[in-house]
Amino acid sequence: MKLVVLGLSLSSSWGNGHATTFRALLSAFAGRGHDILFLEREQSWYTANRDLAEPDFCKLCFYDSVSELDRWRDAVAEADAVIVGSYVPDGVEVGAWAQRTARGPVCFYDIDTPVTLAKLARQDFEYLSPQLIPGFAIYFSFTGGPTLDRLEREFGSPCARPLYCCVDTALYHPTDVPHRWDLSYLGTYSPDRQPTLERLLLNPARACPDLRFVVAGPQYPDDVEWPVNVERIDHLPPADHPAFYAASRYTLNVTRADMIAAGWSPSVRLFEAAACATPIISDIWNGIEEIFDPASEIVLARSSTTVVETLAERDPAMGHRARTTVLAYHSAERRAEQLEQDLADAIRNGRRAGAGLNATATSQRVGNNAP
Repeated sequence: MKLVVLGLSLSSSWGNGHATTFRALLSAFAGRGHDILFLEREQSWYTANRDLAEPDFCKLCFYDSVSELDRWRDAVAEADAVIVGSYVPDGVEVGAWAQRTARGPVCFYDIDTPVTLAKLARQDFEYLSPQLIPGFAIYFSFTGGPTLDRLEREFGSPCARPLYCCVDTALYHPTDVPHRWDLSYLGTYSPDRQPTLERLLLNPARACPDLRFVVAGPQYPDDVEWPVNVERIDHLPPADHPAFYAASRYTLNVTRADMIAAGWSPSVRLFEAAACATPIISDIWNGIEEIFDPASEIVLARSSTTVVETLAERDPAMGHRARTTVLAYHSAERRAEQLEQDLADAIRNGRRAGAGLNATATSQRVGNNAP
């Protein structure tokens, strides 16, 4: 099929998790024989930090304004399906334009669903408005669980489907390198994540001065007090992520507050680290036990005490058990297969035929027992 995607960014992973998600998913989707056009809004901070200017799995084009999208009007009209992503600048206008222009089904891919719903509750329509939601044939959601029911019941989505992030297992795999850090964290600064980072990494670093820690990611304020045994990396390009995880004896997963509240919102970092067989310590939220088994595949921590106790142990097999689960249920190939099936159903049945998928939208369990 011919697919057009209007997303936040594909060319730059600087300060966002969208680029790596789109790269893994769309590369695998193209590998199934499909043609993809990705339309990205020019943004100065992404332009200055591009790490994939010319992808080999799709055509990438840039536009400066909503009105300039008319350059691709024919491509959008002729596409078998169109996907609009979350956090796209002027996203309400972009979504409305896509719904007016496309002849095939137009879908929404929300990589920020809990944040989106919190914005809608505040009547903050930065990139999505309630009026647009019924016009999307499928609302693909980064978040599963009860949120899918809510999207259909409260917002009139004809079909809400989970489309969790995924990992390119050709890029993320175990590497035999010496451990450089005992505990690592990879993530952009976020005020609501910082207290958890303090509790689960910085406090353990203060309690274990003989161990080595690292925090990689941009936008951390100058007033953060970093212990002397915590190394800082301002930005780590995706190409360096596998080596980063391989050099970590454990890695930490920290989740945004809105996503903790919603549950069923696994970060791409979970899948990337597990694919590298790096053992994971994570904060706790509903649904994580459906992704990895807390008894054998992941450590769930509420306190720095749990982290310190875990770092005193060594269970490298835990990382390999989590990797087995990722390969079976959370690879880019698995997600691309799911996307292809859902889009094909919508294409066969018309723009709003996603409603025919409602029976399975809330029953799909993504985890060790996923279909």
